[in-house]
Amino acid sequence: MSKNIESNRPNIIFFFTDDQAYDTQKAYGNPNVKTPYMDSLADKGTVFMRHYNTTAICMASRANVMTGQYEYKTGCNFDHGPLGTEQWLDSYPVHLKKSGYRVGFGGKFGFSVSDDTLNVGEEGEVAQHYFDFWVGNPGQTSYTTSQNKTLTKYAQKYPHSTRAYGAATIDFIRESVIKDQPFCMSLFFKAPHRPVQPDPIFDTVYRNTDFRKLPNYGRRAGEHLALQSRMGRQYPRFMEWGYDKEESYQHALRKYNQLIYGVDYAIGMVLEELKKLKIDDNTIIIFSSDNGYFNGSHGLGSKVLPYEEGTRVPMIIVDPRIEKGKEIKKTNSLSGNVDIAATILDIAGIEIPSVYDGKSLLPLLQNPNKHVRKSLPIIQVWGSNATHCLTVMDEEYKYIYWYYENKDEKIVASEELFNIKDDPYEMINLANQPNYEFPLAKMRTLYDQQLDHWKKEGVKSNGYGQYGVLFDRGMTWEEKMLITNNKQ
Repeated sequence: MSKNIESNRPNIIFFFTDDQAYDTQKAYGNPNVKTPYMDSLADKGTVFMRHYNTTAICMASRANVMTGQYEYKTGCNFDHGPLGTEQWLDSYPVHLKKSGYRVGFGGKFGFSVSDDTLNVGEEGEVAQHYFDFWVGNPGQTSYTTSQNKTLTKYAQKYPHSTRAYGAATIDFIRESVIKDQPFCMSLFFKAPHRPVQPDPIFDTVYRNTDFRKLPNYGRRAGEHLALQSRMGRQYPRFMEWGYDKEESYQHALRKYNQLIYGVDYAIGMVLEELKKLKIDDNTIIIFSSDNGYFNGSHGLGSKVLPYEEGTRVPMIIVDPRIEKGKEIKKTNSLSGNVDIAATILDIAGIEIPSVYDGKSLLPLLQNPNKHVRKSLPIIQVWGSNATHCLTVMDEEYKYIYWYYENKDEKIVASEELFNIKDDPYEMINLANQPNYEFPLAKMRTLYDQQLDHWKKEGVKSNGYGQYGVLFDRGMTWEEKMLITNNKQ
């Protein structure tokens, strides 16, 4: 253990949840939640107030996180295909292992690695061989511990998988200490993803809690949005999942936050073990989520769409080597999920691959007023074609271009422009309002630059090549259809 600490190669633990909205912790302004260990991370570390998933759905987001690359370079998402071998070999676990780290993974892996789109195999089937410790499971995994084949030995003591993954992580840490190796554990929880099956030992935690609603809650708060935003599964799920009525809304939020409470408990198990082993002062903690969750905002349920509640997530980094002040350190600097891999490699002292789109966030831990990036895209090319869009953000504005048209239903390509700084709940679309010509022009330029990057560096396989045409603002719908149909 002493060599590990004296070598100054810090240990890394990356906690990653599934479907956790940014508005689920006190550090992000929610007075109703109970997350003591997540709160402790916020107290000790840096809270990222504007952290986004560049694709807000689990499969693509996880590939982004592992490889530090945007979706159009990974070629990986539902409806598209697996992650290519070339991209996987530039993932942070592979680089860490090559440099002498002991690497572990637990939870929902979420994507396959294959160059054969007809024979992709199970999620994690190939990747697991690059890890020293593996308690990952394919598909959506199960909240019942015994139904996850890598977790069966934990089933009797921890019947709910959230706590079981915490126990498995402790075993990995202990093994790493015995082997005297610096380690990186990536723990990708299933929670709070549906089905709604929280750990019953926490049934009383939110029994009497009435959760607040955000200012953009409800159908009326979505009437100003592009028609395309209502053409995916997010729109009916507002009612299907019970957000439309007070009683069912409160029930949904209680169970959702109970699942998150279970994650908090598991994080606590791991943090207490680090203290017990006296390695907490040389272990960096990263905490985030694979996408956000609407919970009724804009009259929507689920995730995917590029609005704040669908894409923005909590992000906290704790580096115990950095002296902490009395106040919670928050940064409003823009960051994205692709930045996590670059940050992990930077922590380990490994050169960041030139293919990465991500930037190291370590400078923000020293100075939260710094900026590591000027802009960030959000890519949505999953599900109903009508909801496909490309978004670009800078420190102040968000610009969305919806390409889809249907003349029979009077749906035309449209733009949305939101001032996230002054209008964080996206209640005013500025795209067609006077006096905003300059910011609109600026964001269109950033958008065009991002699309050019897609055209130059994006994969042509797995259906991604067509978006260079579909997302082109300067082409008519008829021109786009003619070109894409001729290419098929």
